[in-house]
Amino acid sequence: MGMSPTPPARRLRLGLPRRVFSQVLLMQVAIAAGVAVLVTGLFLAPLSQQLDDQAMRRALAIAQTTAALPQLAEDLTSTRASVDGPVQAEAERIRKASGAEYVVVMNMDGIRWSHPDPKQIGSVVSTDPRQALAGQEIMQIDNGTLGRSARGKVPLRDSAGKIVGAVSVGIEYNSVRARLIHAIPGLLAYAGAALAIGSLVAYLISRRVQRQTRDLAFSDISSLLVEREAMLHGIREGVVALDRSGRVRLLNDEAQRLLGIGEEAVGRSLDEALGEGRTTDVLAGRVTGTDLLTVRGQRVLVANRMPTDDGGAVATLRDRTEVEQLGRELDSTRGLIDALRAQDHEHANRMHTLLGLLELEMYDDAVEFVGEVVGDHRATAEQVTEKIHDPLLAAVLVGKAAVAAERGVTLSLAERTLLPDRLIDPRGLVTMVGNLVDNALDAVAGTPHARVEVELRAEGRTAVLRVRDTGPGVPVEQRELVFADGWSTKKPPAHGKRGIGLSLVRRLAERQGGSARVTEADGGGAEFVVVLPEALADPGLAAQTPAHPLLVPGSRTDSGDPLTSGRTGERDAVLEPEAAAATEEESS
Repeated sequence: MGMSPTPPARRLRLGLPRRVFSQVLLMQVAIAAGVAVLVTGLFLAPLSQQLDDQAMRRALAIAQTTAALPQLAEDLTSTRASVDGPVQAEAERIRKASGAEYVVVMNMDGIRWSHPDPKQIGSVVSTDPRQALAGQEIMQIDNGTLGRSARGKVPLRDSAGKIVGAVSVGIEYNSVRARLIHAIPGLLAYAGAALAIGSLVAYLISRRVQRQTRDLAFSDISSLLVEREAMLHGIREGVVALDRSGRVRLLNDEAQRLLGIGEEAVGRSLDEALGEGRTTDVLAGRVTGTDLLTVRGQRVLVANRMPTDDGGAVATLRDRTEVEQLGRELDSTRGLIDALRAQDHEHANRMHTLLGLLELEMYDDAVEFVGEVVGDHRATAEQVTEKIHDPLLAAVLVGKAAVAAERGVTLSLAERTLLPDRLIDPRGLVTMVGNLVDNALDAVAGTPHARVEVELRAEGRTAVLRVRDTGPGVPVEQRELVFADGWSTKKPPAHGKRGIGLSLVRRLAERQGGSARVTEADGGGAEFVVVLPEALADPGLAAQTPAHPLLVPGSRTDSGDPLTSGRTGERDAVLEPEAAAATEEESS
């Protein structure tokens, strides 16, 4: 029977360790060891060649010195090769004095006249002597009767310069190798010291990498990066990452959409990428807090900022435009309900009065009472439509008048009010009027003789809006703050935060090239002034649209019910939900 395969759980897995610390340390130690080995090899290779060259030059130098002796050539030609001859004696003296392995003197036939081994005297040399006998000087490493040696061969000349033989000197090659081997331990010691220092540095670097990567594996880091990219670009919140210098380090897709910027903002400071404003201050941390409101373009954003360990920060952005619009619609509906409740309360009182007059059979008085009630409502609506020809603005002011009456505030139009029906952007002006009137009604709430006055007039193509109240006014040091995003002194409503209304008033005015400011009204209170140049079309180009029929109570197009004619403004607001919602923009 064959052996069963090893279960997968018990198989040994070979390869790099998973931890970043271990991998970095192992790689750096391997690099340091490889460098040490490479450097050692690069040093030993030329060292061996240098030692060989030195040995051969030394042998050649000894041979040249020996051949330069004038007596040696004469003894070679005048004596026989013998163990006790003068050539052997001189060669042995030179060999012993120089430390050479051998000093061989030969004649033109290659017969040895000297040799460390006396038995070799008189025999032919073992290596080819023809180049030296021909007059050439030779350096080489070769094998001879005494083994491998570094050799030097030179011709031997007599006093007349004639070649009579040659001198061959050998340096034992083992001595060269011994010098090389002797140098290796010192070299390895230096290499080992370098390797130890490199390993220590590698350990310190690995520990730092371990702390910075939180001891994660490279595969885990790669997975985290992939997941981060998918998460950042998939979530419905804007994410802005900043470095310690306040430069944009990262922008996800939603942040680019909400802020209206692109990838070119990465690497730039917030002031350069976004410009000055509350949004920049919030993201840069100059304004602190949680769920900070800011307006960017036409969007209402909620921002939160969290510092990071490296000195930077990550800010998140949420789009609350739809929530704020729903909140404004809710406020608009509540205002309409308040107006209807006031009218219903007043209507019930008048019906009870009329019923009493009829029961008392005071028919003439009843007719007169009904006529007065109808006249009051008709006068209020007609006063607005006579001076405000734009149907949206007239509807808003009629509805606000009913709300003001319920709250015990007198809302009136200034005598100079006169606005023709040729506005280029009536909805924008509706938002401004609604926000400023709501702000004024809140300011005068609870004060005696509360009064709000609205003035709308045209100066050529310029529209001027003034809203005065008898409230406490705005201190000088706060007259710019009231137009800042998120700034408010009031309790926030149930659906969100305040501090948006007056900011939008200024933004809408500046978008049309105008301005919005607040000053002190005559007799006390606040006066908000909005100037909109080029807000009206030329008279010749303006469309000649009739007044909205629902704005004229008691007209032929009215329902005919005199007791409901005073609420036509609210009915028009319901017919124009976008305009009505815009007028209920949260005030500061």
